[in-house]
Amino acid sequence: MNGWVKKRLDEICTLQRGFDLPTRLREKGDHPLISSSGCIDSQAEAKVSGPGVVTGRSGSIGSVFFVEKDFWPLNTTLYVKDFHGNDPRFIFHLLSKFDLKRFASGAGVPTLNRNSVHSEIVYVPSSISEQKRIVAIVDNAFEGIDRTIANTKKNLANARELFKSYLNAIFTQNSDGWEAKRIEDVCEAIIDCINKTASTIDDPSPFKMIRTTNVRNGYVNLDSVKYVTEDTYRQWTRRQLPKKGDVLLTREAPMGEVGMLLTDDQVFLGQRIVSYRTDSNKLNNKFLLYALQSNDLQRQIKAFASGSTVQHMRVPDTKNLRIAIPSLSVQKQVVQNLDVLLFQAQRLEAIYQQKLAALNELKQSILQKAFTGELTADPANQATKTAEGAIAA
Repeated sequence: MNGWVKKRLDEICTLQRGFDLPTRLREKGDHPLISSSGCIDSQAEAKVSGPGVVTGRSGSIGSVFFVEKDFWPLNTTLYVKDFHGNDPRFIFHLLSKFDLKRFASGAGVPTLNRNSVHSEIVYVPSSISEQKRIVAIVDNAFEGIDRTIANTKKNLANARELFKSYLNAIFTQNSDGWEAKRIEDVCEAIIDCINKTASTIDDPSPFKMIRTTNVRNGYVNLDSVKYVTEDTYRQWTRRQLPKKGDVLLTREAPMGEVGMLLTDDQVFLGQRIVSYRTDSNKLNNKFLLYALQSNDLQRQIKAFASGSTVQHMRVPDTKNLRIAIPSLSVQKQVVQNLDVLLFQAQRLEAIYQQKLAALNELKQSILQKAFTGELTADPANQATKTAEGAIAA
């Protein structure tokens, strides 16, 4: 690494906390307003001359943003106050290479400690021309990768939208023989949780509490649960023991998430969750699961919402939802068709998620090469070739 020098980070760039700007004082204008998650709005006044580099100080920590024009960095950010004569774009890539989250500290809301970041030892080219040459190579490689990432994200969204469109078409364009029913009339039981928080214990036990955070996108995920004693479990399930196949709906925080219980584990409902156990002679439980995710039922749920701050659904209203149902044989066929399409959509999503992960890893690999001197020998090096391979993949 000839021509590279060893320095503390604060010798090549000085980080500074952003500026307070209450919402009431914000005025739209021509200057980007930068938060810890990036540009969130525009602002009439700028506090910092561009080009600039910003990262999250609290909230979203880890992402680094390059800002071309004059801007206002909010107090949830750190911005580069002084580049010490170095190329701003080079500093942007240098900070992007760091795992900035490891410098965060604080028991409540973690905060990025700029003093800890400043003490980090780095190697940089002493020549600005060399910095600019490395930037050109990295930017050229990243341009193709970012284009591929954007296309992959679009394909991912399309895979999800395809399933949602088909799902909604079924429940809004149903044919003759479908009859609207009050949901209580086609369920064996609709049980709300006990309206208080169960006392939990620190150590794992066989008795698990399902919270609203465990119910998402048609599934009940038990990877992260709270545990209780057997006595608490017995008390919280005295009205009904949850059973595999029960369909759960969150009434609040957030309202309208749906999932099906697919375990025989000893679980119980935490607050703000209601359980539907279908009458198998009238309603297929998987059909109900899909129906509750449709726009029709979601609109009904939102129409029942109350509360000025946090929207919630009252327990009596969970029994008054109306669901259009065909015969059981048609319900079974609908479920089979949706199961197949959901499997295909999830398979595509997994492929696209893996590709996104690989592309982001490739970017980090290129940055690693850039700051270990491996991009200085040949502009048309393997980093660029690897990026082209990713684009073609």
